[in-house]
Amino acid sequence: MTTLEQQIALKYNTMSPLLDERARRLWAASEARQLGYGGVSTVHRATGIARTVIHAGLEEIDQPGEVSTDKIRRPGAGRKKTVHHDPDFPRKLEALVEPLTRGDPESPLRWTCKSTRALVRELERQGTRTNHQTVAHQLHDLGYSLQANRKTEEVNKHPNRNAQFEFINARAASDLAKGNPVISVDTKKKELVGNYKNGGQKWHQKGEAHKVNGHDFPDPSVPRAFPYGVYDIGRNEGFVNVGSDHDTSAFAVASIRSWWNEVGRKNYPKAKHIQIMADGGGSNGYTRRQWKWELQMLADDLEIPVSVCHFPPGTSKWNKIEHRLFSFISQNWRGEPLVSYETIVKLISATTTTKGLKVHCRLDMAKYPLKQKISDDQMADIHLFPEELHGEWNYTIRPRSGKREL
Repeated sequence: MTTLEQQIALKYNTMSPLLDERARRLWAASEARQLGYGGVSTVHRATGIARTVIHAGLEEIDQPGEVSTDKIRRPGAGRKKTVHHDPDFPRKLEALVEPLTRGDPESPLRWTCKSTRALVRELERQGTRTNHQTVAHQLHDLGYSLQANRKTEEVNKHPNRNAQFEFINARAASDLAKGNPVISVDTKKKELVGNYKNGGQKWHQKGEAHKVNGHDFPDPSVPRAFPYGVYDIGRNEGFVNVGSDHDTSAFAVASIRSWWNEVGRKNYPKAKHIQIMADGGGSNGYTRRQWKWELQMLADDLEIPVSVCHFPPGTSKWNKIEHRLFSFISQNWRGEPLVSYETIVKLISATTTTKGLKVHCRLDMAKYPLKQKISDDQMADIHLFPEELHGEWNYTIRPRSGKREL
């Protein structure tokens, strides 16, 4: 490299980090113009900038009016898009992503994972050169996005499902307006208590993630936690009773009783009755005899009626407790092994949201035996008053003392 080239290279290396593409092109052209004959080759050898780029800069200097001052490149400059070289590119790509709707049931990707790289390989086999980033951009332009399966199709959809939803909403709105508690209840998924893997991730120093047991064996000796939740719809407050025995109807009503004694009574001193929104199955299912018998005991103890509205079969995901309480609990303890009951209680109690959710949690070590029989005489002694619309789903249980009326 000559002394002149070394000087140009030194200047270029000093200024290059401060130049964008257009400024670099114009600087190189200016240097070449100043050197005169052979200047383009000299600047090219000193900087490595292509001769075509320097010549393009010289044209811009000679015709400044044809170049926008607020853009780096001239209109139409730069590498052409794949669709420019192959106008059929979008159709080919969409035929691979949606082969059935595009009339190609024999597509080679009909039964394979359609990752962007797999799509690139197949497009190149068809003669279209591209890359996975271009494929991703083109899919976005065509209105595609990465999506998971959506649970929206109901199996055996009940004909009166919508009518039941409307009834539930109307009942909730009426009770909230009157100042009565409206609670959504359900049992969260039971959890293994111990040093077991808990789904999700959390921040750790590199290599400092929790070490947990390699297998989650369903051994009966492994302790379980049964978090039964009560979500106060009007106050955006949660209450979770963490059981250690069995998820029975007696445990479900005991959890509601604990909520009332520890939280509800204070928040609703003038309540005329309690409105419960529950799933159609599980420990609080509408066919459970023990559920209704235990609710009768609760109504007798509180001396106020207890009303229940059950969601239709297959619609438990619409129960507000699922997405207003349980989902946030799962987010809060993700990646954290539930090594003890104390850990579970603390993690649940610490759950909050930006919209002001507060959660109270307690541990319930009482025994709730399975297979408790409720006799016909006991069922006949329940003061149950069904509603006209689906009385099996919507009913009120009044105190047998008769001290208060609905």
